[in-house]
Amino acid sequence: MTATERRKEAAGRVRAAEDAVARLRAGLAGVGVKLPSLRVDPVSCAASEPTPLVDLGRCSVETAMRLSVQLEAAAAHDS
Repeated sequence: MTATERRKEAAGRVRAAEDAVARLRAGLAGVGVKLPSLRVDPVSCAASEPTPLVDLGRCSVETAMRLSVQLEAAAAHDS
């Protein structure tokens, strides 16, 4: 694989991570939850061949409780 191909592949992985963050942010907003620190982890993108990670970050106890209520409701719906 050439250097150009590796760069394109790496850029694709970063774009996929950015898309995942956007979808997660939109999905959470749809149920009234906002994770203020949600982002692509910049350190995981810094390598020559990045393996991006989604950083869910930190949130308030109130936000954590709203998120758990939504997850519990979804789990009960799926049962």
